[in-house]
Amino acid sequence: MFPVYVWQGIGVRRRVERMPPPDGAVTGFLGNEAIRDTAIRLLVIGDSSAAGVGVANIEDSLAPKLAERLYALTGLSVFWRTAGSNSAVSAEVRDHVVPNLAREAFTHIVLMIGTNDAKNFHGARKFKKGFGGLLYALKAKWPEARIVWSPPVDLKRVPALPRGLAHVLELRARIIRRMGARLCVERGAIASTSLPRVEPAGFSRDGFHASIEGYAYYANHLVGYVLGDRSRADETSGALR
Repeated sequence: MFPVYVWQGIGVRRRVERMPPPDGAVTGFLGNEAIRDTAIRLLVIGDSSAAGVGVANIEDSLAPKLAERLYALTGLSVFWRTAGSNSAVSAEVRDHVVPNLAREAFTHIVLMIGTNDAKNFHGARKFKKGFGGLLYALKAKWPEARIVWSPPVDLKRVPALPRGLAHVLELRARIIRRMGARLCVERGAIASTSLPRVEPAGFSRDGFHASIEGYAYYANHLVGYVLGDRSRADETSGALR
């Protein structure tokens, strides 16, 4: 099915709008406004989903929305930082993003990566090298942090992708999810499940990145993994839908 991937992929690249990251500061606070005084120090790192592509204001993106959920559920002060890049794959985040981040004492790290690895047709071996090395780099720099990986969504549900292309990419995404989950177990990270519900309202106007509603849904889904309490997060997420 490689010809389908190439032909429809070229069409999608020409048709889909390339959206920039949102406006706003890449850091923020809830509660105390000094990093050393905050109980939770959150880093959201990875691809365009970490950067907040798809919304106009960074306050509507994943990192601040997740920080809001953490603050609401725990009452603890939160510092958040987002570090994402359009089209980034695992190896690029490992080599160019992690080394250039200040060594803040992050307590929790959410890793948004894997969709571009699937889109770029990376196989299990290549993804293992890039993603596995990324996990090692994060653990080496922030050994005490709780690291949560959010795997790619079901690509057959992404509005911007034609059916044939979506089918091919979803086959690749399954490889990414399986290998990523295995590496998380081996290397001290937590793999969340994919978003259980993927609907058009959750996507921005490009049909690929999350909308305001989509990032809020992401935050509700991931907060339990970040806190280590899935049952409470599932109850909270269900109440907010």
